[in-house]
Amino acid sequence: MIFSTYFRKDKISHFTRSSPFTSHVSLFTIFIFLLLFVFLTVDSSFSASVPLPSIKIGIEKSDRPEDVSLSLQILLFMTVLSLAPTVLIMLTSFTRTVVVLSFTRNALGTQQTPSNQLIIGLALFLTLFIMGPVFKKVNDVAVKPYMDKKISFQSALSKGSEPLREFMFKQTREEDLAVFIEAARLPRPARLTDIPTDVLIPSFIISELRTAFQIGFLIYIPFLLIDVVVATTLMGMGMMMVPPMMISLPLKLMLFIMVDGWNLIVRAIVLSFN
Repeated sequence: MIFSTYFRKDKISHFTRSSPFTSHVSLFTIFIFLLLFVFLTVDSSFSASVPLPSIKIGIEKSDRPEDVSLSLQILLFMTVLSLAPTVLIMLTSFTRTVVVLSFTRNALGTQQTPSNQLIIGLALFLTLFIMGPVFKKVNDVAVKPYMDKKISFQSALSKGSEPLREFMFKQTREEDLAVFIEAARLPRPARLTDIPTDVLIPSFIISELRTAFQIGFLIYIPFLLIDVVVATTLMGMGMMMVPPMMISLPLKLMLFIMVDGWNLIVRAIVLSFN
């Protein structure tokens, strides 16, 4: 009897010692109830004082064709905005520029220096510089007349694509055009105007990649020679445990600085466009 009484007291005292957990649970529950009460009170008073807006999306009857035309133009404009990065990359000099700059960084062996953001930013501004005359011509023959309501949208689209097509034709090889013309099973074109744009665009992209890889190969050659000379010298001296990159990287950087490498690379990119 005494043992059982002692055991109960010990059990009660043990439960009392573990009571901080239960007290925390009780405080947490009270806090949740208070938070819900405050939220519901504030929400009800706010909704009673401030009217909530109603949003309705639907298709309604229109008596004016201009409303439908304006809605379609807005939809087309939003679609063009979403495709603008793709147009910038694929239809301009951006592809060749960013590939050559990436090859330059890899040839130097500087890992992520310059960073991707810096390379893309430099390629973007070089693209704006190279494509400046083309964009100015598009603005003069298509954008301004359309904004002044002198020509229709279809006419502006047709006239605005001509300077861009002319630029792409100058950079595209005949072999790449022949591949896509044959794949599309089109008759042999007599003039450049007979080549559709959907054939010109992939041909232009392939030609840009080929030219960019040619320039990248020429950039790699001097840095590759430095790597070979350094590796051979270390092997001849018996210093096989020394990484060749540790020695060749400062030499490549010194050579790149002495010949004013960035000036030469940017000059080569700009002058590579006809």
